[in-house]
Amino acid sequence: MWTTPADHPLRRLFAGITEHAFITSLGVADPPLVDYVSDLLSRFVHVDAVFRLKDAGGRPMHELAEMAMEAERLPPEGRTRREYHRHIGDFALYWSGLFPEEVNRFQYRPCKDHLVNFAVLGKRSYRLASACDAERFPEDAQVLRRLGDEFELCAVGLHEVRKEWDDLRRQPPGGDGRIIR
Repeated sequence: MWTTPADHPLRRLFAGITEHAFITSLGVADPPLVDYVSDLLSRFVHVDAVFRLKDAGGRPMHELAEMAMEAERLPPEGRTRREYHRHIGDFALYWSGLFPEEVNRFQYRPCKDHLVNFAVLGKRSYRLASACDAERFPEDAQVLRRLGDEFELCAVGLHEVRKEWDDLRRQPPGGDGRIIR
């Protein structure tokens, strides 16, 4: 699977925009939480990372309901179940925050996610992931727990990130056109 290298300019862009959005728009100064969200954006740059969970036949799963059912089939202990639940939370947060209009469209499409509340499932998944191997990964467990507790706030933060992306896209190349700043 393709990942954004640690020194890639996109990582710096995501980190800066995420930090700015969370601090200035939401008043959230929580470095581990903000770092996690900006890392999520870096991980989900490639569509293969967004749809990395596979069903029993090896096909990518595109719906939260499918992912949750597959996660429940896994042994209750262990990293795999933790990673599944973490990905489900990430997937729900990503779509809820950056593309809420798409989440709303699920209500009108015949699909398994038609009745899924992304926020409820995302919160639940982050909490379940935080409980798996918490003693081995205490820092991760704390961040995942906070993501579960503050899911809606993080979704709003991601929506602010999207607004900043849109603002950047509207700027002419090379800056905003001002000579003196």
